[in-house]
Amino acid sequence: MSTKKYFIQKSPFVVPTTDGKLIEEHHGLATTENTHISIAHMIAPPGWSEPFQTPEFDEYTYIISGKKQFIIEGEAVVLETGQSIKIEKNVRVQYSNPFEEPCEYIAICTPAFSMDKVHREE
Repeated sequence: MSTKKYFIQKSPFVVPTTDGKLIEEHHGLATTENTHISIAHMIAPPGWSEPFQTPEFDEYTYIISGKKQFIIEGEAVVLETGQSIKIEKNVRVQYSNPFEEPCEYIAICTPAFSMDKVHREE
């Protein structure tokens, strides 16, 4: 009897949102119970933003299309198609899309994203 050495994710978990943002978690706590890494495909609509946060995980973002704004410790950074960034854990950051087109991107968190570890501000 053989054990597979791989897993193909065919049905990512679609995280319920109220802000129009699409979040499809392919690997992580919600889908595969992986605590070490989360990988999500996201589409942020024009005008989208979320509160500042100081997460307990490193977050990598790769922009597939559009642009995304990051405010990192007070510094505004804009990423465009084909660019990527790593934001260290325990750094205060805000993510937004103040632009006119949707932003499609991949986000990878290590350890895995968790609402208990994101520390969003009210």
